[in-house]
Amino acid sequence: MSAVQKMTFLILAACIVALLARPVVTPAPVHAQSNASCGIYVEPGTTTIRTPSNSMQVLGKVMVNTCTGQIWGFPTTTNAPYPVDQTSAKPPVSHAVYLGKFDMTEVLK
Repeated sequence: MSAVQKMTFLILAACIVALLARPVVTPAPVHAQSNASCGIYVEPGTTTIRTPSNSMQVLGKVMVNTCTGQIWGFPTTTNAPYPVDQTSAKPPVSHAVYLGKFDMTEVLK
């Protein structure tokens, strides 16, 4: 083997070692929550839900669509985190009440 071939193999070996060692020395960061992801944020606990027209005021859960900024309230009528109706054996269904909207474009600038 000539000196030029040995030098070429040495340079190639050094490049391969550098490529393989880079993820070990400086690993890529892990993103548990991505800014691009959209979903529903559920406000912890219950709060008083008031419709924009003030026609209804009741305890319930507040949820925010993080893509659109729309805010919805789901009446539970009690401090429980889910709808409760003690007068019926059937599980009650809580229907969404539109409460408003956050302007998400301001946040994403």
